[in-house]
Amino acid sequence: MLTPTDLGCARVWCSDRRGGVSRPPYDSLNLATHVGDDPLDVRRNLVALASACEGTPSDPDAWVLVNHVHGVEVLRLGTPPAGRPDADGAATDVVGLPLVAIGADCAPIALANDTACAAVHSGWRGLEAGVVAEGVAAVAALGSGPVRALVGPCVGAAHYEFGAEDLARLAATVGPEVVGRTHDGRPALDLRAGIHAALGACGVVEVLDDPRCTVADPTLFSFRRDGVTGRQGMVVMRVR
Repeated sequence: MLTPTDLGCARVWCSDRRGGVSRPPYDSLNLATHVGDDPLDVRRNLVALASACEGTPSDPDAWVLVNHVHGVEVLRLGTPPAGRPDADGAATDVVGLPLVAIGADCAPIALANDTACAAVHSGWRGLEAGVVAEGVAAVAALGSGPVRALVGPCVGAAHYEFGAEDLARLAATVGPEVVGRTHDGRPALDLRAGIHAALGACGVVEVLDDPRCTVADPTLFSFRRDGVTGRQGMVVMRVR
């Protein structure tokens, strides 16, 4: 079983690369269908994930999975969609409907208030475009009470060298918090700090972290470290 975190009305689970059936380089709990893995293995992995997330529906077709496109759209759903629509998040006020954000360096973000929740995917493009604010707005529109957040595993600044010009533009848009340094002193993007800044700008004051760096932790998938690889996930489900 995965250890959950309670967040407002929701429960949140973060998977890693262990416990699935996918073969290298997707070993083993890959949740992505777009990276070249066997689709049947991905489905078996989703069934295994459902078993590991106690209390979630056992059928992956009863879950909400979307195809992340590094944009800002956050779907507002009451039932699982057909297939995997293009979006970078999903929100609901329905009890028992699991929402999933996946990634392999980008950050999964859980958002929840007293009666609604969301799972959002953010890399630097989504951060710059405003996906964090879109996720907060969706939860606020669907539910009531203060919005809380949990930021999952993502690439750390120490491993995220970034062009100085692009970094300056992001700092002007999101805030100076995004400016970091790599382990050897080169300009870097601090994605987690940028997400915290974006959440703060939306009035979110309660923010939890799973601080693991995807590049540094071998139990996590990392595109920057490995190139062809799988994707781990964050599952967010309203439970009350």
